[in-house]
Amino acid sequence: MNFERITKFMDRIWDDEIVPVLTDYIKIPNKSPTFDPDWETHGHMEKAVTMFAAWANAKLKQLPGSSLEVVRLKGRTPVIFIEVPGNAGASAKSVATAYGRATIKESTVLMYGHLDKQPEMLGWTEGTGPWQPVLKDGKLYGRGGADDGYAMFASIAALLALKQQGIAHGRIVIVIEASEESGSPDLPFYIDHLSARIGTPDLVVCLDSGAGNYEQLWLTTSLRGMVMGNLTVRVLTEGMHSGAASGIAPSSFRILRALLSRIEDEMTGRMRLADLFVEIPRDRQSQAIETAAILGDEVWSGIPFAGSTKPMAPTNSANANADLILEKTWRPQLAVTAMDGYPLPADGGNVLLPFSTAKLSLRLPPTLEAEKARAAVKTALERDPPHDAQVTFDVPRGDNGWNAPALAPWLETSLNQASLAAFGRPVAFHGEGGSIPFMAMLGMKFPGTQFVVAGVLGPHSNAHGPNEFLHIPFAKKLSACIAAVLADHAQRPR
Repeated sequence: MNFERITKFMDRIWDDEIVPVLTDYIKIPNKSPTFDPDWETHGHMEKAVTMFAAWANAKLKQLPGSSLEVVRLKGRTPVIFIEVPGNAGASAKSVATAYGRATIKESTVLMYGHLDKQPEMLGWTEGTGPWQPVLKDGKLYGRGGADDGYAMFASIAALLALKQQGIAHGRIVIVIEASEESGSPDLPFYIDHLSARIGTPDLVVCLDSGAGNYEQLWLTTSLRGMVMGNLTVRVLTEGMHSGAASGIAPSSFRILRALLSRIEDEMTGRMRLADLFVEIPRDRQSQAIETAAILGDEVWSGIPFAGSTKPMAPTNSANANADLILEKTWRPQLAVTAMDGYPLPADGGNVLLPFSTAKLSLRLPPTLEAEKARAAVKTALERDPPHDAQVTFDVPRGDNGWNAPALAPWLETSLNQASLAAFGRPVAFHGEGGSIPFMAMLGMKFPGTQFVVAGVLGPHSNAHGPNEFLHIPFAKKLSACIAAVLADHAQRPR
């Protein structure tokens, strides 16, 4: 492989073809179903799917035998399913079958991304906005470009770069879903529906993750699980004048605050439930130390702290940064992400409010069973409420985390060589504090599969928040690295 030619190819296709379509995509408010229950009626998701499919179909004409289908199951968000035949020779194929008639035994790479988006969020810099794309200093600002709209484009660009040099690759299946930001509730049904057409992948490439910096390739080694639900405390059937009721009727907010203290220490932020902790594997502890050595204080200094706010753990000890990494990636944490039952401050009167509802987002260690955590938290919050208040924790489901299997020697070598060629620095390994439900699903379904989980969400890229951006120079290099891995996969020892 001529990596210089790969680099030039990525520069051209990104600048001339990918960035323009991603710019149009950012304009579409195709929020995930959790945030837009009427997504079918609004039509934004359909518009995004149509845009993606049109671009992909035009490019797939350069890859003979390729196919694209927008698969639709009733009542569920659609999935874009792309299949590109392998061209790595007979040694990579044992049987070539028509899907649906037999299990596909050809060597297969499954590439994954999603096109649904998080909601708007307040706080965007003047002149930018979630649906207002802005290209500045090599960064494309707007919702969804980095998380995760670029993934399909980068995957196809990698294949086209190999095609340009006549370099072989295995059979490729690309799955682009539309419910990831809601926890991928629709995806298991599609994976079952498409199982015969997918086959058994021996390599999964997911481009929905992050990077510790923009100076080297980063491989994600773990993802946290998640439990999300609404905690409601109701004390009255209607609001009452605080002069008439306070001192007799309890405050729903005070009770809610007390209930949260059962699972979280309000002074330190550390979780209190033993059921939410796991033993952190030694290799992940070692990787945290190595990552901290690379990033230094950037582990925490890139976070936009307000005023004199400091990290939750001290930063002056020998392993402080490594410990902060483990707090973010292997230990449980709680965030209150929304509240209901309260007027805006300008509209608040002297009224004792009838209820308080807090949306709780609990991040779980990668190896903890989400259902166990869900049950433990629900029990802790609902039992014996103060003043016998009406308390419910509505938490319909949890998502398991994921801990990557050990890398095969060929893949570790390939990733390192690709990072050195693209960046001049070796590959680095880190855990992520977020969740990609599909990875846990695939890890259980295909226990022998190798994983490359990477992404463009580096420092300040701020996925889900204001000022989200796609770092285009990094995305180009990541695309080139994926092309190199696909080429090495076709030539790996068997």
